[in-house]
Amino acid sequence: MTVRNIIQIDETKCNGCGQCIVDCAEAALQIVDGKAKLIKEIYCDGLGACLGSCPTGALTIVQRESDPFDEEATEKHMEDTRKKKEAFCGCPSARPVDFAEKPADKQAVPETKPELTNWPVQLKLIATNAPYLNDSDLLLAADCTAFSAVNFHSRFIKGKKLVIACPKLDDAQFYYDKLTEMFKVNTIRSITVVRMEVPCCGGLIYLTKEALKASGKGIPIKEIVVGIKGDIVTEGKTPLIPKIQEVGRG
Repeated sequence: MTVRNIIQIDETKCNGCGQCIVDCAEAALQIVDGKAKLIKEIYCDGLGACLGSCPTGALTIVQRESDPFDEEATEKHMEDTRKKKEAFCGCPSARPVDFAEKPADKQAVPETKPELTNWPVQLKLIATNAPYLNDSDLLLAADCTAFSAVNFHSRFIKGKKLVIACPKLDDAQFYYDKLTEMFKVNTIRSITVVRMEVPCCGGLIYLTKEALKASGKGIPIKEIVVGIKGDIVTEGKTPLIPKIQEVGRG
């Protein structure tokens, strides 16, 4: 054992997005039960290449006693990992899955008409003071949900103003800042977050809650999680976030 730099993971902050796995050249990290884990200390060189892309600040470099970095063992591990994953990036959201038949969804109803009543819908393009946001029920949907869930318009969009975003592929800090301003300058009655069940998509509900705290508003949030086969995995309300006096990242 020796005192050296090594990665430390705060699991309370980790949302399982898997970005750190992509950025770790030594393949020292894996997603286990929805959280990033250091699989062996000898694989971590302590340089912190994985830090910058973490959207929640869950990763830090600390100095502590640990097994020394083993370059030879790490190179073998990297080669073994490369062979195993081939084209798979290591993130659960990109794991190839082939399913020919989808389960019957008893909640689905026949789609009869489009329910979209606002444009644009992409968070990057929507002005934070767009008139249709004020006094609205907001639907904040991850991009993939509309292609996975049956009858998305009638089930989710009807009666709401739509905003779509991808917490994995887009700039999380930009989303946080824009959502904070959007909540702050508008009177929004409710927020429904529809996201996929893959861990990285949990970043959308995390960003929404953090932005709501920073805005100082108290708006009820409902979270709906869609399975990769289109089924509804969970559906329920999250506690009302009370108004706060100081604006900060929570």
